[in-house]
Amino acid sequence: QVQLVESGGGLVQAGGSLRLSCAPSTRAYASGSMGWFRQAPGKERDVVASINWNGRTDYVDSVKGRFTISRDNAKKTVYLQMNSLRPEDTAVYYCNTNPPSDQYWGQGTQVTVSS
Repeated sequence: QVQLVESGGGLVQAGGSLRLSCAPSTRAYASGSMGWFRQAPGKERDVVASINWNGRTDYVDSVKGRFTISRDNAKKTVYLQMNSLRPEDTAVYYCNTNPPSDQYWGQGTQVTVSS
């Protein structure tokens, strides 16, 4: 089992910004589509944003216009730029292939947005 490593989370006030990074394994990155997922306390883990090999992106409605997913193929790294953060964005954020594979779930990175 190869876990992906997420970083960049933290505590921020509402309206603030954070940039998350994910360094997946070569095999995971080569799968093509990567995604960021989040899980809030007591809720299911859901996809937030995804990006395919050609750079096409997709977002859940609640983050459209505020979050931007990107990938650096040279560094094999996936990013999630989060702006205008809201308290409801508080969650543990994970990256994985999209659709996700159980073998790649990592520890995630905690994002906490205070009001």
